[in-house]
Amino acid sequence: MAMSFRVVAMVVLAGLGRHVALAQKPPDSPGKVWHSRAEQDLQRELTVRPEPKYDVDAARLYTLAELVDLAEEHNPETRVTWQQAKARAASLGIARAAFYPTITAVALAATDRVATLIGEFFHRQTIGVFEPTLHVEYLVFDFGGRTGAVDIAKANLLIANLEFNNTHRQLIFKVSSAYYRLLNAKGQREAAEVSLKNAQAVEEDAQSRLDNGLATKPDVLEASSARAQSDYDLQAAIGAEDIAHGDLATSLGLPPETTFQVQDIHELPTPTAMADSVDQEIDRAFVQRPELMQQVARIRAAQGSLKQARSAYIPTIGFSGDGGLARAYGQQDLYPGSYAQGEVWNVGVQMKWTLFDGFRREYQVAEARADKRVAEANIDALRDQIGDEVWTAYANMRTSLRQQQAAAALLAASSQSYDAARESYRYGVRNQLDVISAQKTLAQARSEDVLARTQLLLHVADLAFRTGDLIQAQPPIPKAIP
Repeated sequence: MAMSFRVVAMVVLAGLGRHVALAQKPPDSPGKVWHSRAEQDLQRELTVRPEPKYDVDAARLYTLAELVDLAEEHNPETRVTWQQAKARAASLGIARAAFYPTITAVALAATDRVATLIGEFFHRQTIGVFEPTLHVEYLVFDFGGRTGAVDIAKANLLIANLEFNNTHRQLIFKVSSAYYRLLNAKGQREAAEVSLKNAQAVEEDAQSRLDNGLATKPDVLEASSARAQSDYDLQAAIGAEDIAHGDLATSLGLPPETTFQVQDIHELPTPTAMADSVDQEIDRAFVQRPELMQQVARIRAAQGSLKQARSAYIPTIGFSGDGGLARAYGQQDLYPGSYAQGEVWNVGVQMKWTLFDGFRREYQVAEARADKRVAEANIDALRDQIGDEVWTAYANMRTSLRQQQAAAALLAASSQSYDAARESYRYGVRNQLDVISAQKTLAQARSEDVLARTQLLLHVADLAFRTGDLIQAQPPIPKAIP
């Protein structure tokens, strides 16, 4: 017997020692990187967890609308807010369930053996009972408590739905911004390639004139330097395009190295006028921005909390009862036992009224009122913020319209100047420095033209983002010159 006890004790102590060894603990030293078995377990979980991805056609030219559709379907941010909205819908169902009675199946099995004093002697009594019943509880009246909880759940569901819409608004703008940045990077790379070709042509012209005795060696060296600078700029543009492509792929919920093609900037129409006045844009933002509507929903939630807090001052009336069958076995001393069964039930109505709770209800009412006032104040603050955002976006778009027109005119003039300088250089009227200067000016003008067009499109998207037009079915169409 003693040997068995020692074996059991050793097994228990070994198990406890293993549990202590596997328990988490802080790092051993502040000067060393922490590595443990727990970290390795997490790494294994991350390794086996599949990376979310989907197939795209590498040869297809995707439009912005198609890219937005892909992002809305696969980006994890929309899935998060969607599940949060579903959770709030479940919370509403939980709140509404309080209006229904609760029915519970209960099965009681018990046995007792007691010594009962009868006359001058104690007699042993053995009683066994098995009692299956149904227990019912129902809150009949609570004078606003449950209604307030439902109002809060409704408001929270509305907030979650609006947050879902706002996530789509942010995602659409995120994809649009990444798309236009990629178009700008792609256009800058194409402009750099053309500039390199122009620099190579100037270098070839200088070399040809040197071979014919019409130019000097410094002229060729200056042209070669300009060509090398153009090549350097091209490599930088290629790297920027790769980064922009990875950013767009990430916004689509794809690995950054995913290969796909996008519509070229030359195929996109650019607006030539503003759609509405700035006052109309701001008014539309006040109606469409999900954040403002969320604040209104928060006021509703605060009103529900206030109703719920006030209901605590009023008594509640509830009903409870049990009903079922009881089957029992009884035996006294060593006499034969017997079985018996019959119906059992009990019904009760309870009125509960809290008279004092340490001012808890007063503080709950004060908290609900303060939350309501906070939501009301947030509406005013958010309106000011949205108004400023729309005003800034409107001004940026209006400026971009003018810059795009100026950049187009600059590109046309620079192109003519470069052609004229090169032609004059061939006839010996202009020198090499004039041609190189014209070539650099043309390269800068070509780069600014691409930037101006993509910035205009980006500011159009930004204005639609600030007004909430991105999540509307039919955004405004440019129709009036500012």
